[in-house]
Order: sequence, then structure tokens, then C-alpha cells
Amino acid sequence: MRDFDLNLLRVLLAVHDAGSVSAAALALGVSQPTVSTALGRLRRIFGEPLFIKTAVGMTPTARAQALAARSREVLAKVDTEILAGDRFDAQQVVGEFTFAMSDVGEMVFLPRILDSLRHLAPQATLRSVAVTPSELSRAMAAGEIDLAIGYFPDLDAAGYYRQKLFDHRFVCLLRADHPLRDERISLQQFLELGHAVVRAEGRSQEVFEKYLERQRIERRIVLSTPHFMSLPVIVGKSDLIVTVPHAIGHYFSSIGANIRMVEPPLPIPCIELYQHWHRSYHHDARNRWLRGLVAQLFSEDRDEWPYPFERGLPAR
Repeated sequence: MRDFDLNLLRVLLAVHDAGSVSAAALALGVSQPTVSTALGRLRRIFGEPLFIKTAVGMTPTARAQALAARSREVLAKVDTEILAGDRFDAQQVVGEFTFAMSDVGEMVFLPRILDSLRHLAPQATLRSVAVTPSELSRAMAAGEIDLAIGYFPDLDAAGYYRQKLFDHRFVCLLRADHPLRDERISLQQFLELGHAVVRAEGRSQEVFEKYLERQRIERRIVLSTPHFMSLPVIVGKSDLIVTVPHAIGHYFSSIGANIRMVEPPLPIPCIELYQHWHRSYHHDARNRWLRGLVAQLFSEDRDEWPYPFERGLPAR
């Protein structure tokens, strides 16, 4: 173990987060045989297989789950305190860190990033942008955007690395005094209600909409809007229901909006939230420091927006 290769931990995390050897190889920018060989080395080192091949992909064992949590911490420290420490001094940065995020992503990620940068890079400024998929790809390749944080399925391709942060789920919102009083509504009630639908620039709603398409579930859509922020007034003064990422529900509840969250009657897939970066900047000290910071700030056990309902994991 004295000569342990830290790159094996990167492979462990890639397979853990991606759920398959092929997807892990794509994320790491290596071949599938390379990933398979690394898994074999890990199996020999720890004396047991860390992943079990199932119908849904590579399922981590309990040992792999524990190793993944520790590996994430170790690699974040290596990236920020060892590899980047001698070549990048955040205290001296006077430029701009640029993130691609949706409006929901800004709510979830920006407060903690801003607070950390205030101490670690006090002279730096932060910019959040929302761009089209084609412009995002161009801007990241050109170094105009450092990281894309959130749900960006178009970046799951060759040329990009990604790191899993955590999952978010969906909730339904009703007005606080809506006639339906239960914490969870039935599918029949869900289908009978009029729906508000958010068609925002962010991509997270696609997870829900595509799930409905696959299940051939049709709602009665009464209102379509590109904005989340108008929902407290719209839903709070009507009998409409809307399905949104649960961070939105938390936020509206925290500001005293006339809404309440109810559990959806469907096993809606999770929104898998990642940080993405272009492979051209994979070894860049500045980018490495920044994504190491993000990895330290955000993980399943550091999520400030917990899912409000106790239940098993939704279908993926």
C-alpha cells in the first residue's frame, strides 16, 4: 500500500459517480480497458470487488461507498493543497472566476462559493452566466467559463471532465390553504389538477418532462411560464400545482410564501448535479484549485437543501 497510485481513487470515483465503465472512461478521458484494469488493481488491493455488475450498471458495494466518500476528501485536498498549492495563490487573484449556472443553480451554489472566495480569494470577482448549449461548449473550450455547475447533459461528451456533487429531487407546490391537505397526493389527484409548467433556460426541468413523456403521462397544463420567481404569487393565489426542484420549494417556504410542498405521486428520477470543466484546463492550476474548492463545499453530506420527504430513492 506504500506505493498506492492515487489515480486509482480517481477511477473509483468515476465509476461510482457514472455507474458504468464506459461512462467513467469517457469522464476520465481514457479507454474502457484502462478503467477495467484499474478496477482489477483495486480489487486485488482491497481483497474484494468494489463494484457489482447489475442490470442497471456497476453498483458500488458498501466498501466502495465508504471509500468513495473518503477518496473525494483526499483528492480534493491533493488538488487544492499539494498539486496546485505551489503554483497558484488564490490570495493574489485579482481576476474573475466565471461559472455557468441556472437560476436555481445560483440559489444552491453561489452563497457558499461567495462566502469561501471572500476568505480564500478576497480580491477575486465572481460571474455567473447562462448561455446556450453551443455557446457554453465554445466558451468553456476558450477558457471564458471556468466551470459549469449543475445539470448540463450536453457536456457529457468527449472533451469534458465532470465530478458528481449530489442529487436533487422534485416536489410539487400547492397553495398553503389548498383543498388537498395531505402531504402526498395521489396520481389521480395529480392528473385532475391544473398544472403550471416552468420552461426555464435551465435544463433541470427536462428530467421531469422527459420522464412524463417516457411514461406517456399527460397533465392538464393551464399555464406555461419561463420564470420560477413568479410561482409563489401564481400558485399561492390559485388551485394550480407545479412540479419543481426541491431547492425551489425550500426557498419559497423560507421566505414565507403562501405555498406548501407535497410529495409527487411518481418515482421521478433525480437531478444529478455535477461540476464540469474542459479537458484543456484539466491540469491548469487555477482551474484545479477552483474545482477542488467546489468539491470541498458540495457533496451529499454537505447539501443545505435536504429532500423534505422520507422515502426510498426515486427511479433513475
